[in-house]
Amino acid sequence: MIDRNAAEKAFMDYAGDFDRDDPMIRTKIIHTMNVTENADRIAGSIGLDGYERDLAWLLGLLHDFGRFEQVKRYGTFIDHQSTDHAELGADILFKDGKIELFDACGLLDEDHDLLETAIRQHNKLEFPTGQDERTRAFENIIRDADKADIFRVLVETPFTDRAGKSIDRFVKKDAASDECMDYIRRHRCIPRRLVGSVFEGHLSHLCLAFELVYDETRRIVLEQGYLETLLYKTGEDDERVWNEAELAQLKETRNEVRRALGGLER
Repeated sequence: MIDRNAAEKAFMDYAGDFDRDDPMIRTKIIHTMNVTENADRIAGSIGLDGYERDLAWLLGLLHDFGRFEQVKRYGTFIDHQSTDHAELGADILFKDGKIELFDACGLLDEDHDLLETAIRQHNKLEFPTGQDERTRAFENIIRDADKADIFRVLVETPFTDRAGKSIDRFVKKDAASDECMDYIRRHRCIPRRLVGSVFEGHLSHLCLAFELVYDETRRIVLEQGYLETLLYKTGEDDERVWNEAELAQLKETRNEVRRALGGLER
């Protein structure tokens, strides 16, 4: 078994070395704790218990370990303007040795590789091929748990607390491209390279719902209601209201998301 209280204390001690008055740091601590709860619930829903369920919980605790150093170095959470936070976190834990803080909580050495792989992959659009079933399950758990709380972050957290000083300045203000809409119609996430406007960015966030793996994650999302709020959002931070063409695309996206999440009770 993993001593969750000891692991959480080790995490908070590490986070305490950063400026907790910084709203970005506070945002990431809250997100991390929510993801641990999601991961624990998802793991239980698929029959994991004991150490395996603890391991999923711990993965939630460690998945964004690199975000703190990212803020300290770059002042932003935007990876393409700074560094890949998943790779940075895995490096800090497994190359710089910070994982030792959690070995003392009951983590087995033999699970280092699994945790490192899942942390490095949790923000990637596609997983590597040829992985074993256990590794893939933990990758799916953390991706689902993370996405479920991202909807909350998008609703509750001001944009500057998510982006920091490095903020995207989109020039394109038209409706979403046909290529973006094609991903939506195929129920796939929109690749970052295709996002050229604030509106396309909004649609790309909604598309996270398409690739949720577990029914329990979908239930979490439906219970929380944040996705529903985003599906009806008509502008971005009061700076821009979607035009008629964009509202039509938002409605289409809303229908596709509902179709993808259909058949489940809250």
